[in-house]
Order: sequence, then C-alpha cells, then structure tokens
Amino acid sequence: MRSSNPVFSRRGFSRDNGAYAGFDVQHQQAGANPYATNPYATDPATGMPQAPARVDAMTMDDVVSRTAMTLGTVILTATLAWIALPVDPANIGKSYGIAIGAALVAMVLALVQAFKRKASPALILGYAAFEGVFLGVISAATSTYLGAGVVIQAVLGTMCVFAAVLFAYKMRWIRVNRRFYGFVMAAAMGFILLMAANLLFSVFAGGDGLGFRSGGLGILFGIIGVILGAAFLALDFKQVEDGIAYGAPREEAWLAAFGLTLTLVWIYLEMLRLFQILSGDD
Repeated sequence: MRSSNPVFSRRGFSRDNGAYAGFDVQHQQAGANPYATNPYATDPATGMPQAPARVDAMTMDDVVSRTAMTLGTVILTATLAWIALPVDPANIGKSYGIAIGAALVAMVLALVQAFKRKASPALILGYAAFEGVFLGVISAATSTYLGAGVVIQAVLGTMCVFAAVLFAYKMRWIRVNRRFYGFVMAAAMGFILLMAANLLFSVFAGGDGLGFRSGGLGILFGIIGVILGAAFLALDFKQVEDGIAYGAPREEAWLAAFGLTLTLVWIYLEMLRLFQILSGDD
C-alpha cells in the first residue's frame, strides 16, 4: 500500500512531481509527473493552464458522481444483507459464513483493480457490492447484540471524520507533502503488521490474541486506526485535487471513487469496533 490505498500506487498527481505520491519506478527515474508534463498542465509561474482543458479530463463532478455510485452500492447491498441475513442463534453461522466469503471476494476484486493500469467500473462496483454484504452482516450482528445505537454512532463518526478532514484540507491546515506521506505509510505498515499478528495469535491461541482489539489497548488502537484513516483521506483529497489540476483522464474518477470508498470503509470498521468496546463488548 504505497498510497492511501493500493489503487493509487502507480498514479501520482502531485504538484511536486510525485515526491510524495505513488509513481511507478519509471516515472520516479524520469522525475516527471505523467499529468504535470502534458500540455494541459498548469503553468507553475502563472498558475493558469498551459493549454485549453481537454474534453475528457476528470472533473470534481465526475469524482462526486462516481463516489456516490460506489458508496450507494455499498449502502444498498449492506441494507439487503441486513434484511436477508438475520443474525440470531439459529442463523448466525450461515450469516457469518456468507459475510466472510463476501469479504474475501471483495478483497480479491480490490486487489485485481489495484494492479490494473486502467479503471474497471465493473470491478469497482463489484467490490462495493460484496463489501456491502460484509458490512451489512457485521452491522446487523452489532445491532442485535449491542443495539442499533452503536451502528448509528459508527456511521455518524465516519461522516464527522470525513467532514472534518475535508474542511481541514480545504483550509490548508493539513499539508500533504513527502514527510506527511512517509509518516502515514510507515505508521500504516506498523499498524497492519500489529493487527495481523494479533489475528494470528487469536486464531492459534484463542481469545483476542495479543489484546490489541479489546479493553484499553483496543480503545487505543481503535483511535489510532481512525486517525490513520483520516490521514488517508487527506492523501485521497490530494490525489483528487492534483488529478483535476493536471487534466487526468475522466476514467481516473472511478479510481478516486474506489480509493475514497476503501478509506471510508476502513474508518467505519474502526469506528464500529471502537464503539463496540466502549459499549462493553470486549
């Protein structure tokens, strides 16, 4: 994960010629941004486009509409899964099995898209659909055992994080540069490795493994996970801003939507786990 999500690992729209964001090795060696060096890039001296904007360039409307479609698919399938896969003692095994299967399919589709050079709307929407099934079952289980309030809190928390980061980014309180990118990537790698180790210990030793997802440590790592998600949102916003500024192809809007969806799903899951712990479900 070389950017806020794998989908941007080979695509950088940075104004500093890719100093912070994921260019492939060829572009790094050339020291050039594939969009910053095209005839539609802005003139660094005047800040004005060097040539008229091309018709098929990505716009903010494109990003918003694609993101709405992707998140809408997540919400729709999550709602259907919540209704069709009740989580109760008689069906919990079946529901959890379907949720795990959906999560695995979503992960495979996300990885396939991440390593493709071009956006595939079918893959992205397919990922959103299966991810929604997983989230629907997990949310339904949380609502059944802890009450719907926990799910509502997680949703509102995710929305608040998104709004706060967007406001801070627009106000330039968050400066996305090489140092910011490097710190976030290092922190994310450490976080993921710790969570993977905790999962392995829980599988082989039982319980909560190393205890990183329960009790006081669970609360601490839940907060860290939310903060990392917020940092990834800032990286996503930077990618979108630079893509529009440098006249990225319109198809890149699907990748922006994909990246934002990945990040928001991460934040929601961290929020959900955090509120589960705070509600007394260790």
